[in-house]
Amino acid sequence: MIQRKLFLTLCLGITLVLVSCGQKETPAPEETAAPTEQAAPPTPIDQATVASVTGKVAFQGAKPKLARIMMDQDPVCVQKHSGPVLAEDGAVNDNGTVPNAFVYVKAGAEKYNFAVPTESVELDQDGCVYKPHVVGVQVGQTLRILTKDPTTHNIHPMPKDNREWNMSQAPNAAPLEQKFSRPEIMIPVKCNQHPWMKAYVGVTKNPFFAVTGSDGTFTIKGLPPGDYTIEAWSPTFGTQEQKVTVGAKESKTVEFTLKSS
Repeated sequence: MIQRKLFLTLCLGITLVLVSCGQKETPAPEETAAPTEQAAPPTPIDQATVASVTGKVAFQGAKPKLARIMMDQDPVCVQKHSGPVLAEDGAVNDNGTVPNAFVYVKAGAEKYNFAVPTESVELDQDGCVYKPHVVGVQVGQTLRILTKDPTTHNIHPMPKDNREWNMSQAPNAAPLEQKFSRPEIMIPVKCNQHPWMKAYVGVTKNPFFAVTGSDGTFTIKGLPPGDYTIEAWSPTFGTQEQKVTVGAKESKTVEFTLKSS
């Protein structure tokens, strides 16, 4: 009887070890983005009447000194760069404007329903840096994460209103594809393997958003005539919003001015 108990205990221990060794480091289904709710049919919009808003995001104040990123913990990351790499948060363009500002229609488009774009938005990892630094997607649209680096990355968005997920991506691995089920401005993204890696994802219900580049300008097209609140968001300089009224086929110009805190 005692020998039988010892034999059963030993078998149970071996089984637990085998099960543990066979587990993979992949997120459980509940850790991935929640499925998007059934979307309502798109609202018809007369494309012959749509308007646009263009402008720039200017900066006022002393230009911040950007921190240098130290990548010494991973030689693969260092080898991809010929010189120092500076943080992108806090950057100001040579013409006094702000890059990586997310400009979007915050209010005014609620009465419309929009189809989810079939094309994906790409977030790349190159030289252990997320590119682009700021991206926008619609609710339910696919975010496709790529890597060009011969080192393992760990993509970890940290939302407040969406489901958090955390996935590893080895060199030459297939792209990762994820979706967000709720609007959220903004979702920070980090890499658990390389703590300096940062990106931001803006999730909206409408397609009216843009990200400023090296000249600080933006263009939002396809707006139905109406009254809107447009907000400019920066990871360092905060937010600013303006109210805009556009008529049929009208093109309005809007300028934001962000300041250092």
